[in-house]
Amino acid sequence: MLKNLDSKKLSSEVPYFTYVWAEDAKGLIGSQGDLPWKMPAEMQHFVDVTIGDVVVMGRKSYESIPHPPLRDRVNIVLTRNEDYETKGAIVCHNKAEVIAYLKDQEFKKPIHIIGGSTLFEIFMDEVDVLYRTVIHEVFDGDTYMPEIDYDQFNLVDQSEGKVDQENKYSHTYYLYEKKHPIRLN
Repeated sequence: MLKNLDSKKLSSEVPYFTYVWAEDAKGLIGSQGDLPWKMPAEMQHFVDVTIGDVVVMGRKSYESIPHPPLRDRVNIVLTRNEDYETKGAIVCHNKAEVIAYLKDQEFKKPIHIIGGSTLFEIFMDEVDVLYRTVIHEVFDGDTYMPEIDYDQFNLVDQSEGKVDQENKYSHTYYLYEKKHPIRLN
């Protein structure tokens, strides 16, 4: 069960695509390939949401993981580099390859798009569920979340994150579901 949000409130049936990300008050999601903040609670939220499921990420996001692949998840890396190889992850070279692989495997679990911003743009038409964390501060960085039409989604749940010595910034977790979900099958 999720620590901060109640995913049981979702009506979507697996498999479905989600986005999982944290952004600052202005939509910033990254700084030179890393997160612009240190928040262990938000990282734990990410683990709670994605554990046991499928995660899809770009090569740069994959390479920013301290010890890839992400444990206890199916890792899919999307890269245009035809020669790219890595242990512990499935490598695909375009969106169609990712979708074909997912259909072939017949996953019965959520498929989480976890970054970077290009992947969020590529899968915008497929996403059904949004796990959005807003950190109520402004940071310096170079990568922003693409614009999402929230009119296509219902807010299903939200909760305030705990602020303490390790998690110094006020933050809110949001769970959205598309009003008219798209089926992968």
